[in-house]
Amino acid sequence: MHSPMGQISVVIVSWNARSYLRDCLDSVRATGNGCCHEVIVVDNASADGSPEMVEANYPEVLLIRSTENLGFARANNMAMTHATGSVLAFVNSDVIVHPGCLQKLAAFLASHDDVGLVGPRVIGRDGTMQRTCHRLPTIWNYLCRALAVDRILSRSSAFSGYEMRHFDHDMVAEVEVLSGCFWVARKKAIAAVGGLDERFFFYMEDVDWCKRFRDRGWKVMFVPEATAVHFGGGSTSNDPLRYSIEILRANMKYWQKHHGLAGRVAAHALALLHHGIRLGARTLTTAAGLGASAESKLKLREDRVCVRWLLTGRGV
Repeated sequence: MHSPMGQISVVIVSWNARSYLRDCLDSVRATGNGCCHEVIVVDNASADGSPEMVEANYPEVLLIRSTENLGFARANNMAMTHATGSVLAFVNSDVIVHPGCLQKLAAFLASHDDVGLVGPRVIGRDGTMQRTCHRLPTIWNYLCRALAVDRILSRSSAFSGYEMRHFDHDMVAEVEVLSGCFWVARKKAIAAVGGLDERFFFYMEDVDWCKRFRDRGWKVMFVPEATAVHFGGGSTSNDPLRYSIEILRANMKYWQKHHGLAGRVAAHALALLHHGIRLGARTLTTAAGLGASAESKLKLREDRVCVRWLLTGRGV
């Protein structure tokens, strides 16, 4: 096995996530000399001082300052045109890379020629494991999610749904989808598959990319020996209701792209079922004097916004 050291280009896309980005860059810097060939940050027109912070404190970083919010896919594609490493690590700005993580993932690629994309075991801010391995979307697993069957029968592979709730994330496994919060990809595979689909502004570009890797014969692998922390919401927390609409919009684009008009219509109906059930339940809970927490109120607002968008096409 040849050494992957010194061949990793780390790509980080950031939007108004200054403190997260700083901690992320510190963790990448701490991985050790010789691990990363280069670090590229694409700033999506942040207004919180993020690019100035990078310029002042991380002179080794190639900073690309966009004058507009390009979205996740387009910004990553822009970074790829500058990346010169044979291995590319795509790391969300709200991720902390643990020591040895990048090396382990690059070494796995180096020793498995048929693998194009790998991801680590990801831990949340509360110390619990995040579910980063998923199935490709199907009518069945969307129905399981809408009816909450994936939670009720979470230990059943047949019913555990899109999120694979039966899988404990404790073993190396070939999977259909890896969450885009942290990927390490072989540049040769990217050349064959193509970049991220820029029609997805934010969300579902990871599902689409993993599907395309698999369609071109490249395996997508989960490697739990490599670990990282993902705080979640580093950028999306700036506008959660807009993010909820973007999730729906991206889902519809995915189904249209891969399953045509019939697939999009079915996905639209299931999304309406999903949010309609939850809106009804949360409305009753609120009327009963429960659900007074800030999180519950936000969830109620999200369901209202989503149902309205699904029925009328109107945003926030």
